[in-house]
Amino acid sequence: MRNLPLFWARSQTLILWLIPGLRRFSSSASGGGGGGGADVAVKKVTRSNFEPALEDLRALVREADFVAVDLEMTGVTSAPWRDSFEFDRSDVRYLKLKDSAEKFAVVQFGVCPFRWEPSRGSFVAYPHNFYVFPRKELPVHGPSYEFLCQTTSIDFLAKYQFDFNACIREGISYLSRAQEAEALKYLSSKYLDGLANSFCNLEEHVDIPLVRTADLFFSERMKIKFQEWRDAILKGSDKGCVNKENADGNEMQFQTVFFKMRPAVFLNGFSSHQLNLIQLVVRKHFKDLVYVCVVDEDNSWQRRVVYVETEEDKASFMKEVQQDVMRVEKRVESAVGFRHVVDLLASDGKLIVGHNCLLDLAHIYSKFFGPLPSSMMEFILAVHEKFPYIIDTKHLLNSSQVIQFLMKRSSKSLSSAFSLLCPKVSSVSQNSTSSTYVRFEIQADETGSSCFNSGAKHEAGYDAFMTGCVFAQACSHLGIKFEVHTPLYDLARNGKIKNYINVLYPSWNSGTVLHLNTGTESPESGYKRKYPAVVFANIVLIWGFPSKFKPKDLKDCVCRVFGPDSITSIFFIDRTAALIQFSKEEFVNEILVLKDTLERVNDPISMLHPLSKLLEGGNTRAANYDTYRDICAASASKVLFADQADSLGIHWKTKLGTGSQETWEASCNETTTEVTSLVEHSSGVSADSIRQFKHQISFVDILDSLHVKGMTST
Repeated sequence: MRNLPLFWARSQTLILWLIPGLRRFSSSASGGGGGGGADVAVKKVTRSNFEPALEDLRALVREADFVAVDLEMTGVTSAPWRDSFEFDRSDVRYLKLKDSAEKFAVVQFGVCPFRWEPSRGSFVAYPHNFYVFPRKELPVHGPSYEFLCQTTSIDFLAKYQFDFNACIREGISYLSRAQEAEALKYLSSKYLDGLANSFCNLEEHVDIPLVRTADLFFSERMKIKFQEWRDAILKGSDKGCVNKENADGNEMQFQTVFFKMRPAVFLNGFSSHQLNLIQLVVRKHFKDLVYVCVVDEDNSWQRRVVYVETEEDKASFMKEVQQDVMRVEKRVESAVGFRHVVDLLASDGKLIVGHNCLLDLAHIYSKFFGPLPSSMMEFILAVHEKFPYIIDTKHLLNSSQVIQFLMKRSSKSLSSAFSLLCPKVSSVSQNSTSSTYVRFEIQADETGSSCFNSGAKHEAGYDAFMTGCVFAQACSHLGIKFEVHTPLYDLARNGKIKNYINVLYPSWNSGTVLHLNTGTESPESGYKRKYPAVVFANIVLIWGFPSKFKPKDLKDCVCRVFGPDSITSIFFIDRTAALIQFSKEEFVNEILVLKDTLERVNDPISMLHPLSKLLEGGNTRAANYDTYRDICAASASKVLFADQADSLGIHWKTKLGTGSQETWEASCNETTTEVTSLVEHSSGVSADSIRQFKHQISFVDILDSLHVKGMTST
């Protein structure tokens, strides 16, 4: 992140007057990149200063009236067809949201507490910009974290001077609550199982049968090695040398080290099976040797065989190792990392403010709580349980007539709203006492000034600051007088904004809003649809057709069969996949049966059917809307929708609904009659003749008859 010069020295606060009005910011305004007239001090937090910043943030959040948040991610959509479409049903929209949150990483997390200061008559803001990176901090099972990067998103971050080095090298790692519980269970059991195996009585232990000759030889060789090493320890002749040998192509080392003030052998280069055999040998043949498995400073598992002098020394050693199990909890707590910030926001029940924040909430839940639920209703109810008061400024801007009047027809983007509702600092207005003004002070810590950067647009900390300012100014326009609400603990329950709390947009083109407190979805008032109202039962999914097909070609092809008014709308998912909405629900089953009939019959007569052009190439697939949902639910993300379907093992060409056998048989007769009529009309050949000799007619015969008819008519 670029370090812009700060224009104040040892000053604790920067005062901003945000004045309601319609004038825009200059695009060259410093600091906010089009968002403000003065630089805003945003605290940069990495793992080097995370602990003190977290402690300071605890007090700030506890005293805050609301907290604004914003996230920056490595991408939004894993494939073009996973974008948000107006034809997406609520369950499909959630599947796309879930896919995005699970596949992309959060790299910046902006947190900005706002506190009303009655003595100053202003809000005091504390913008924080946390760099986050999913680093593997514990030696648990499984590969390192993986995430996708969308090139357009990475380019966007780079355009706004995102500091990738700070993110990757100094980003704060984290564990979700589910990962924390799993790590505690795994690490504790690993320690305790090792201790239990090491200190159990020999007669209580059931030997592992050595059936392989190689295992017998290896066990005997290890017995001799440990006998020689122990004798050398007792004689005092061991000088910490490293003994190496080769077995099965792996170099195995016996290196004398000290562990908890006792001589020990550091085991390296052995397979897991060989380590199990070593553990068996030590337990069976050596009462004064103990096998232990511990985590070193590099968070990797290390195996050691430790020499203990007496039974009392063994018991003392066992207690010392058991204390390491207690320290495992501290290691896991330290690895929790940035999730402590999310826990802080959730525990205090503060009003959380975001802008178009449903995707942000999905990331927060996925990264810091656990796997996302399977349905939208489960998800929003789970979010509401964690954060009981959430307000989306995008919904507030679109729903409030007062705000809409102020913004006219301007974009409802965060930067546009900030520019219009919160103009840049005006020195003339600083002495005004108008009740329409909202005053803000940005608190900066002079002792830690090196941690503060001048905020910029599309930096998470600065965007969180802008979000909070837009919210506070919108509240003022709605008639909330902050000066009479002191202390301002009940803002979330204020009657003037109660209709905007816990209401989110599922997507910009859904035409609906989500209610977090009930888990329901309702139509958005005033939404203007680009397409006619969607009736999902009337939609058929078609993919794999020739890429030369355009929407007009597809419509003409289908309307020749079902009539000119049969199609309500067509939406192309990509160049070889489309959703067709019919005017009647029965058309969905009819086109599926007709397509299947044409592909089953596949005779010269059927090749003249109007749908034959759609089936060229033999790769066209068709199904109802539920298949679209199933394909979107898959974890893979191929670029083309057709390739995505193929990756799921879909080999059928048409997925018929239940009870379609009778319809298929009727369609066979209808298709034959339809094509026969076409040929009869063109060639003059009687229908009876065609039915009688259909098996003898070739496609060439049909063309010849059409050619003769054309010549005689001229």
